[in-house]
Formats: sequence, C-alpha cells, structure tokens
Amino acid sequence: MDEVSLPDGVFINWTDTYSQYKPLSPEITKILANHLEWLSDRTRGKKANLDNTNLPNVNLSGANLEGANLQSAYLYDANLRDAILYNANLRDANLNFADLRSANLEYAYLRGANLIHADLYGAFLLNANLSYANLFRANLMGVDLRGADLSNADLKYADLSNADLRGANLIFADLRHANLESADLTGADLSNAYLTDANLNDAVGFPY
Repeated sequence: MDEVSLPDGVFINWTDTYSQYKPLSPEITKILANHLEWLSDRTRGKKANLDNTNLPNVNLSGANLEGANLQSAYLYDANLRDAILYNANLRDANLNFADLRSANLEYAYLRGANLIHADLYGAFLLNANLSYANLFRANLMGVDLRGADLSNADLKYADLSNADLRGANLIFADLRHANLESADLTGADLSNAYLTDANLNDAVGFPY
C-alpha cells in the first residue's frame, strides 16, 4: 500500500506487513485519510462511514478510527492491533477472530457485536458498551473494562484473568467456564449472571 499524503502534510501508511492480511483498497485508504483530516479539523475532511463494509482479513493495525461508524462492518480476522477506536460505533459488527490487542476501544459502542475468539489482550474498553455482545472464548486478559456494560453478554470460556472490571455491568452476563482469576470485580454488578464453573481464584471484590 502506498503512502497517502494529506493536504496539511500529515502522512499515514497502513502497509500490509502481515502476509495473511489483505492490503487496503484505494477507496478505503481515501476514507481513512479523509477521516484523519476530519479529526484534526472538523471543517475539513469527512468522518469515516464504513457501516456494512466488507473488510475481512484487512490490516488496520494502528489506524485511527476515533468516532468512526463501523456499524455491522464485517471485520472477520482483521488486524486492529493498537488501533484507535475511541467512541467508535461497532454495533453488530463481526469481529470474530480479530486481533484487537492493545486497541483503544474506550467508550466504543459494541452492542450486539460478534467477538468470538477475538484477541483483546491489553485492550482499553473503559465505559464501552458490550451489551449482548458475543465474546465466546475471547481473550480479555488484562483488559481495562472499568464501567463497561457487559449486560447479557456471552462470555462463556472467555479469559478475563487480571481484567479490571471495577464498576462493570455484568447483569445476566453468561460467564460459564470463564476465567476470572485475579480479576478485579470491585463494584461490579453481577446480578443474575451465570457463573457455573467460572474460575474466580484470587478475584478481588467478588460479592458472593
């Protein structure tokens, strides 16, 4: 992928550094460039609208998609490592098997999103909305989920070890067989959550 030059002299370069990932199309590259310009000056550029966009296996590592609309986007097995998705709309998005390690998803809207087997190791999900999301077997080790809404989320077999869940909403969350070892659950609401066979060894703040 060639480097994209913005009018204000800012450069972005989303090079396909991983052979298993697809390079970005010129159209998507232009959308991302316009979005960066919009972020720096709201009177210029254009906010990224990628709703219902088909982006499987795409390399968006380190991309800045703050506030972007990715509702119902198909991001299966996408590389979003270190991406900035702060306050992004990812409702009903397909992020199954996606690499979201160390991604910034603070205040992101992920209601109903599919994150089966997604790798979110070290990601930031402060106050994110993950209600009704499918996180079956997702890797959430060490994730910052303070104040996040995980109500009715499917977290079966998910790895939440060392996760920060302080003040999180886990009402009716399905945590069967989940690994919550050493997680911080201080102030979390686990009302009607399913915890059969969950590992709560050394969990902090578990109310029961």
